[in-house]
Parts: sequence; structure tokens; C-alpha cells
Amino acid sequence: MGQHLARLWRYGLLLSRQRHVAEDLVQATCVRALERAGQYEPGTRMDRWLLSILHSIWLNEVRARRVRLGQGLVNADEALSFDGEHAAQTHVFAAQVIRRVDALPETQRETVYLAYVEGLSYREVADVLQVPIGTVMSRLATARLKLAEYPPLHAVPNPTTGERR
Repeated sequence: MGQHLARLWRYGLLLSRQRHVAEDLVQATCVRALERAGQYEPGTRMDRWLLSILHSIWLNEVRARRVRLGQGLVNADEALSFDGEHAAQTHVFAAQVIRRVDALPETQRETVYLAYVEGLSYREVADVLQVPIGTVMSRLATARLKLAEYPPLHAVPNPTTGERR
């Protein structure tokens, strides 16, 4: 279950961009999963089911409330203040990739995350996001085109050895 919680927390952080909101999303997801345990189909991927629940809670409750309250979304630089930031900053190349993906519109960012970070198939991404598979393919194609507009990333020398990474 620990692996599922870590994945849920990463996805919650990607969506909300705030640690406390991500924690609340994971907690709400666990509660909802327990309440709806009878809806889980044995033999199917539990992580996909949990990601779908978290996504639904985000869309229907948390995000809607924040937009109604005029809070919107946080700045992209603030969004990088999670535990992995320190490690990413020590690897400039990774930090550049994170910033480029983070600059994508929300729907493209979450689609890229589910497909390329979590490794879900297009069909699984479509199920989690509750959109047609063609929409997933379109979002990924648009995101790839947008990312291709950036200048190429260059490896940075390792300060200790001088070797390029």
C-alpha cells in the first residue's frame, strides 16, 4: 500500500502544487476508496482505481472550491518546492525538464505525468482522466510539440569531475 500512497501523493502534488493540499487529497482518496470498496473490481489495477478517485476528488471538490474562492493555481516556481526539488536542483538537467513540463497547461501536464512518469497506457490515462483516448493522444502530441519549441537541453559538467552528465 505504501507504493500506492507515494504515487497518489505525487499525483496530488502535481495537480494541486501544494504539499498540504496533496496530503488532503490522498487522505480523501483513501476514505473514498474504503467507502466504495465494493466498487473495486478484483483483478484490476488498484493503483489506477485510486488515481481515478483522486482525480475525481480534485476536479469535483478541491479545484472547484479553490477557483470559486479566487485562489486559482500557484506560481510554477513555488510549485517546485517539494522534497524532490533539492535533488533536482543538484541535477540542473532534470530541473530544466521539470520546469518545462510544469509550464504546460494543467490538462497537458497531468496527461504527460500519467503517461510518462507513472507509465500508464493511453487507455488507462483516458480512464483516470475520464476523457476519450483521442483526447489523451491529442494532449500528448500537443505537449510534445510545445516541449520541442524549447532550445535543446545541454548537459552540465559535474562540478567534482568536470564530466558532462
